[in-house]
Amino acid sequence: MEDIADLGAFSRELYDALRARRTIQPISARAPELGIDDAYKISLGFLDLRLADGERVIGKKIGVTSQPVQDMLNVRQPDFGFLTDAMHVADGATVEIAQGLIQPRAEAEIAFVLGKDLRGPGIGMQDVLDATDFIAPCFEIVDSRIADWKIKIVDTVADNASCGVFVLGEARANPRDFDLAALKVVVTKNGAPLSEGFGAAVQGSPLQAVAWLANTLGPYGVTLLAGDIVLSGSLVPLEPARPGDSFTMELEGVGAASIHFA
Repeated sequence: MEDIADLGAFSRELYDALRARRTIQPISARAPELGIDDAYKISLGFLDLRLADGERVIGKKIGVTSQPVQDMLNVRQPDFGFLTDAMHVADGATVEIAQGLIQPRAEAEIAFVLGKDLRGPGIGMQDVLDATDFIAPCFEIVDSRIADWKIKIVDTVADNASCGVFVLGEARANPRDFDLAALKVVVTKNGAPLSEGFGAAVQGSPLQAVAWLANTLGPYGVTLLAGDIVLSGSLVPLEPARPGDSFTMELEGVGAASIHFA
């Protein structure tokens, strides 16, 4: 394990890369002795620097939950990161890549908004359902500060689970009205069909993914709070986003979300 000063240097390096819109070489290659706990300490340090800029935490995200995404990134376990108000963009908004993103990729998700706190360990799927106020269609735009997306689990954990920005659709639905594992999403890119997926893509059910998050956060002293937005993981493979691209997603029976890039 690296000492705190060394971990803080990696936090600063990621923060500087975010602000300068540039990439860094993989942390895992330069410090192969680092473990998951070290990576989360780096991530928390990275977050602290953003909070010092005036950002505030409004939720959490789960990453690398589905088999297609794990295969694409060659990462074999989920991770988590923090959502801040600066990451939230309006449904249908146009995001200028040159103003804040580096190498973005779009993924379609089911977002949970909590009505009650969830504190692990011991959280199950029914606990998540009981604590959820509503679900909404969501695009997360993941973005890596690691060069060429050459990440291992330590890299993506340290890099706030590769979070860029996210969009919540305006639709709100009661999760108790749906079989969330069977909930289908259809994604289009520039008006053409791109991909389809189901809630079961994320650990068998997005409820299971959120339960995993609550139980994983517990040992770090972090609680999912009432009002938190929780992104439960992509139902489809990641898709690169470039200037001029437009994405829409339809979460069947719930509603849609869209995002455009310039």
